[in-house]
Amino acid sequence: MRKTLMYLNANLKLICLASILTLSSSSIAGAQTTVRHIQDDERPIATGVWVGDTLYLSGQLASPATPADPAKGTPAVYGDTEAQTMSTLTKIQATLKTEGLAMGDVVMMHVYLVGDPDKGGKLDFPGLMAAYTRFFGTKDQPNKPARSAMQVAALAAPWGLVEIEVIAVKSSGRLAK
Repeated sequence: MRKTLMYLNANLKLICLASILTLSSSSIAGAQTTVRHIQDDERPIATGVWVGDTLYLSGQLASPATPADPAKGTPAVYGDTEAQTMSTLTKIQATLKTEGLAMGDVVMMHVYLVGDPDKGGKLDFPGLMAAYTRFFGTKDQPNKPARSAMQVAALAAPWGLVEIEVIAVKSSGRLAK
């Protein structure tokens, strides 16, 4: 008798759990999430995609510190890891601002670093950090995102030493700074 009651009790719990899961999944299925793409005609990918209050930015590369001069036959100069990180984070900051966000809204960052030929092919983590710490963990902007940083063999741009992608969330409770 006791085993039968335990068996019935366990089955009743499973039936209740299944009912709760069915109700919650049907209310989730009825929920609508807004998706908006940030696109320009020059790139084959979206600059970013809003999903609800979350913005996913595609990987960003540095702008040239010195543009190419075709008349002189000189290529563009992009600088070292620190210079490229500064340029890339400045671009990300501008995109976030356009979208009503700030660097403090960045919750996740993925950093892809190529080994610097001037450093024997090793990644320049101190160069990354020198620029990164100007944007995150400062007196004016104390927030730091969760972050992954990794060395990769190469980036799509042959001159690139740094590519950064971020995820930012618009928080209704955030105080404007």
